[in-house]
Amino acid sequence: MILLSTLFQNLNLEDWCSDTTNLIVATLVISAITWYTWLFFLKPKAQSPPLPPGPPGLPIFGNLLSLDPELHTYFAGLARTHGPIFKLWLGSKLAIVVTSPSMARHVLKDNDAVFANRDVPAAARAGFYGGSDIVWNPYGPEWRMLRKVCVLKMLSATTLDSLYHIRRNEVSKMVRHLQSRVGSPVNVGEQAFLTVMNVIMSMMWGGSVEGAERETMGAEFREAVAEMSALLGKPNLSDFFPGLARFDLQGVEKQMQAVVLRFDRIFEKVIGERLKMEAEGKGNDSKDFLQFLLNLKEEGDSKTTLSITHVKALLMDMLVGGSDTSSNTVEFAMAEIMHKPEVMKRVQDELEGVVGKDNMVEESHLHKLPYLLAVMKETLRLHPTVPLLVPHCPSEATSTGGYTIPKGSRVFVNVWAIHRDPSIWEKPLEFDPERFLDAKWDFSGNDFSYFPFGSGRRICVGIPMAERSVLYFLATLVHMFNWTVPEGEKLDISEKFGITLKKKTPLVAIPTPRLSNPDLYQ
Repeated sequence: MILLSTLFQNLNLEDWCSDTTNLIVATLVISAITWYTWLFFLKPKAQSPPLPPGPPGLPIFGNLLSLDPELHTYFAGLARTHGPIFKLWLGSKLAIVVTSPSMARHVLKDNDAVFANRDVPAAARAGFYGGSDIVWNPYGPEWRMLRKVCVLKMLSATTLDSLYHIRRNEVSKMVRHLQSRVGSPVNVGEQAFLTVMNVIMSMMWGGSVEGAERETMGAEFREAVAEMSALLGKPNLSDFFPGLARFDLQGVEKQMQAVVLRFDRIFEKVIGERLKMEAEGKGNDSKDFLQFLLNLKEEGDSKTTLSITHVKALLMDMLVGGSDTSSNTVEFAMAEIMHKPEVMKRVQDELEGVVGKDNMVEESHLHKLPYLLAVMKETLRLHPTVPLLVPHCPSEATSTGGYTIPKGSRVFVNVWAIHRDPSIWEKPLEFDPERFLDAKWDFSGNDFSYFPFGSGRRICVGIPMAERSVLYFLATLVHMFNWTVPEGEKLDISEKFGITLKKKTPLVAIPTPRLSNPDLYQ
């Protein structure tokens, strides 16, 4: 009972048993926990090869009570004690953590098909239309259909090229806004988020946030996205004891559903307007993502039909995943290069040589900026957007390194720790873009010493969009402005763990124009 009290206290459940009904539920909880204890800790198991090593756990809870909120660093510390593959019991859920290139290769390449499924948390089911999106969808025909839609149509080089005018327009708006704030502190991550969000909204359905509404609605969107990310990364009893999921004891699903409703209203509105136009015979010559998806839905497929739920789930992936990850990378990159003035100067010198001091950056310049690309790669080495990748789930038992990885376990790949491994990287904690100038490392996921976007079948489908967006926004920020930290403040580069990695303290900096021609800022 002491352990129960401790767990409930840690999970903010002190008032949970406040009336008779909840006391009945509490009794059911304790009964379920007793059953799980017998099933997973007392029932004899024949295991050959054995499970990986790991820290000792408590009855019922396993290692739950010892978890550190900063999971990426906590897992890295356990790997130093228990080796490159270890296990944790999270209630009834077995978690396997791999922290070496060879182990990552086993999961993501050698046994790619076996590990292609997801262990979908309750928050993800509530947040992404039951897991109907490309991130959480089970591996199979439906997922292959969604990936084909994204890779060949929505995010192909041809499609992205055709929508460059949208990105250019939104970057110009960002420049004008920053010009209006010259000499005043600016939240760099927030501005990056607003710009990425507007780009994605315009590409998806031709909408963006203008004028004064840009600040208020953008801040609301960012808060909603941050809340979704926090709920996805929050320890949840529903995941650790699936028999208790129906009770949603911590209210995670309820909270997620409230956040999703804010996005769903927007999706319903824009989809409804398009369908109404079609019903009225007005037609629509839009070339945005939404129209493409609606056309595809009407065409249908005998094997895998695209539904309105799929459409909304893909829009959610684009809006939430694309805006959060890209803006976080821009913010980390700006913080790192501001922290090392010699890197900032080299980036600006390269931009002056390619772009010139009388021009704005265009996407056509990006392939001529190898040092800027190296800055992006180094940023993603130190601060990968999803530090543990999205958890994998084997469809059958497999073995590696002399240990069994059971079917249905939750497998974490600690890419953050691999990217900082001193046996792989020289001076791994130092921000040094030059290590990426030899073009050895890329985002393909083929080298398991560096794979910030994952690898294999489940590699991130948004790499082309992310690379263009981050480089374009970063180049514009550095070329058009000089940046300084407000007087009396220190530059902080520390991280805050979540399903996506964020700066613990937002980057606030003061912009001043670098270029002499004022027309470039208008």
